[in-house]
Amino acid sequence: MIPSFSGFGLGLRTPHYADFFDRDVAVDFLEVISENFMVDGGRPRRILRDIRARYPVALHGVSMSIGSADGIDGLYLNRLRALVDEIEPLFVSDHLSWSRIEGFNSHDLLPLPYTMEALDIVCANIHRAQDALGRAMLIENPSSYLDFASGDMTEWEFLNRVCARTGCGLLLDVNNVFVSASNHGFDPIAYLDGVPHDHVRQVHLAGHSQGEHLLIDTHDRPVPPSVWALYAHILPRLGPVATMIERDDDIPPLGELLAELGTARTIAAGAVRAAA
Repeated sequence: MIPSFSGFGLGLRTPHYADFFDRDVAVDFLEVISENFMVDGGRPRRILRDIRARYPVALHGVSMSIGSADGIDGLYLNRLRALVDEIEPLFVSDHLSWSRIEGFNSHDLLPLPYTMEALDIVCANIHRAQDALGRAMLIENPSSYLDFASGDMTEWEFLNRVCARTGCGLLLDVNNVFVSASNHGFDPIAYLDGVPHDHVRQVHLAGHSQGEHLLIDTHDRPVPPSVWALYAHILPRLGPVATMIERDDDIPPLGELLAELGTARTIAAGAVRAAA
């Protein structure tokens, strides 16, 4: 089982580098996009080493392609392992999705059918990744914009089976639950109640945008009340967990994100009092 970490963090983004280097910021950890630092030395690795000397760091990937029928790229795993060995991160995570097939990379997080065949592929890929990295991973639930008629189970049932078969942990993205529930018409509370709570080690909170027909997981605005409500619902069901605010576009001054993190702390404190 992956060790727990209780705390509140932010995603490290370029506009805030100076803030984190110039002063002590009231965060318990930072998360970085793994692929941005999977290089041989140079300025990116130096920056990450300096950040790691100040804060615990979680590595969050977007290109492992856990759901690819082609398997996982061995060179990718080698580069990620080198980064893991150097940084010694809190967590290593990636998404329940695929992006690569027969040499083509979509550079997007594409959805999977939740079938037994897909389950076998995903579990084989996670086993290979965890063996290569020398540690268990966290798998994040995706936001999705289409559903497969051929599915054998719900997404939360699929995640339960993945965690049980591979020993991986779960990075629970609450905004993704709300976005997918709105797009596909399922109950987000049923989803949150159905995930394997004992495997959740990290929570993502973010904002979304209304597209022409669907909600889009854009990470370009504050966490909305709908997502805060789901966060308040799930927290009492979890053990110690690392909560993070994601913001990838229209990035505000650091103080605004710290204020949102303060809201997360307040909700978490309320959950602790309610459970006492």
